[in-house]
Amino acid sequence: MKVVLQRSGPATVRVDGQVTGSIDKGYVLLVGITHGDTKEDAAYIAKKIAGLRLWEDAEGKMNHSIMEVGGAILSVSQFTLYGDVKKGRRPSFIEAARPEQAKPLWEAFNLKLEQEGLHVETGIFGAMMDVELVNDGPVTIIIDSK
Repeated sequence: MKVVLQRSGPATVRVDGQVTGSIDKGYVLLVGITHGDTKEDAAYIAKKIAGLRLWEDAEGKMNHSIMEVGGAILSVSQFTLYGDVKKGRRPSFIEAARPEQAKPLWEAFNLKLEQEGLHVETGIFGAMMDVELVNDGPVTIIIDSK
């Protein structure tokens, strides 16, 4: 499982012009799932995200977690994180899990984030989504369960 975490101010995801998820501040998560991923991978990354200290304290050092600053999560499924562009000019997505495996694991991941105490908003799995965010910092971290 691979997650691109972007610390953000206001962020919104829309499908067909309709808002499906929105946060005031927190993390926008682009979530990619590959074949061997399990609920243990989802739990590991959820716990890691909940505990990361990516928010500044009074001295400007990253010492606060998302929960300490009252942030939320905007989780977006993103199979293209497993796009392979080593050969040719068109990506191969053979490493991305099929929807029947990926969707339940993405949902389990979001549930684990909630169980960690985070408020979670989402896009719609498999839909064409428009994601808007104010990248705060910018702070962008890649987390891989492997």
